[in-house]
Amino acid sequence: MLELTGPLDGSARRGRAAAFLATGAALTAALLAVASGPALAVPTAATGPAAAHTTRTKADAPSIPVANVKAHLNQLQSIANANGGNRAHGRSGYKASLDYVKGKLDAAGFTTTVQQFTTSGATGYNLIADWPGGDTNHVVFAGSHLDSVNAGPGINDNGSGSAGILEVALAVSREGYKPDKHLRFGWWGAEELGMRGSQYYVNNLPSAERSKIDGYLNFDMIGSPNPGYYVYGYDANLQSLFEDWFTAKNIATEVDHEGDGRSDHAPFQNVGIPVGGLFSGADYIKTAEQAQKWGGTAGQAFDACYHRSCDTYANLDDTALGTNTAAIAGAVWKLSGGSSTTPPSGTVFESRTRVNIPDAGAAVESPIAVTGITGKAPAALKVTVDIKHTYRGDLAVDLVGPSGRTYRLKDADSGDSAADVNTTFTVDAATESANGTWKLRVQDVAPQDVGYVAGWKLTF
Repeated sequence: MLELTGPLDGSARRGRAAAFLATGAALTAALLAVASGPALAVPTAATGPAAAHTTRTKADAPSIPVANVKAHLNQLQSIANANGGNRAHGRSGYKASLDYVKGKLDAAGFTTTVQQFTTSGATGYNLIADWPGGDTNHVVFAGSHLDSVNAGPGINDNGSGSAGILEVALAVSREGYKPDKHLRFGWWGAEELGMRGSQYYVNNLPSAERSKIDGYLNFDMIGSPNPGYYVYGYDANLQSLFEDWFTAKNIATEVDHEGDGRSDHAPFQNVGIPVGGLFSGADYIKTAEQAQKWGGTAGQAFDACYHRSCDTYANLDDTALGTNTAAIAGAVWKLSGGSSTTPPSGTVFESRTRVNIPDAGAAVESPIAVTGITGKAPAALKVTVDIKHTYRGDLAVDLVGPSGRTYRLKDADSGDSAADVNTTFTVDAATESANGTWKLRVQDVAPQDVGYVAGWKLTF
């Protein structure tokens, strides 16, 4: 979270409170048309018996294991350790953090975009991740800043928010979630310099596209070691959404005004987009009344390591981290609608998009995005290939897993003069995450004969 250079005077505080009371208009429309993702047919169950599967209702979010969130934070700590002790804008630790998050999302089947900008003489990066499907005229958008200050690794500020929304995004994939509205997640650069990354994103978003965002949810510091439970108070609907969630868990909340203008919700709010979010406290002091309702220690800061070198993996409260991440998931599911279906055993993911194969040319790829499969791919993954070609001996065919690992399906064989490849291969893909983008890669290595990929499918 960005640190203010000085306290707000009474007039500014009254003006801010009045601005808050004036907000609360109903959520509006939604977001950017999504960039085209991998070709994908709707998964269908294969013939034969299938395992039972369940469907969640619109309001039901899955549980989010706090251990998963902490595993991401452990990785961010390791990245900081290997890159001079921080993950700050313009430093190698920031780019390594972004690459880590992007790799997880790519493997889970998200469409990711890295947005580059320049500020304070250094290159910065935003990461945007879109979940395929949902109405792109109505977008639910959750974001966090990924950078730290120069002084330390920034594990609470703001590895916590970044890891929280990352694990919620991965839960979307694990659940095979089919939202009514489009889901988008963002990780912002250079927040600690004054919301530079999120401001760049909003400034470069046409007004017509801004109007498509139903709401932006911001999560900056959600695991403070002496935590409070603050709810952003800038939009009445989003405020009530979070307050109701915490009330149902018998957790008291307070409205957060101290974060006004200090984090990445501000650029969105300034152009009229409804904003909400959560915050567990920074460097100001917990009162006796707050300690009575939230626990912890009165007279001490919510996070005494705020913007310091001691903001490490040890500087976290697991209960606050887990509770706030669960609240994020609840809000994402509630606002986006839809259902979560765990596909049965034998589920087929298929592409029927034609891909021409150049004669004696470069390899071509046909992608399939797999979602909603729990855990690893099977040790006997079925890969059914339909390639039309006048001399199949010219063809080398590979399966590329979400990790980038290549599995050879067919070698080129100059003596095989038959036409077409219409075969089901069995691949031991047990080391791969099932969810993610799989690719069929085909190369024609000899001249004279031509063809195309007519389609292919994966059976899990």
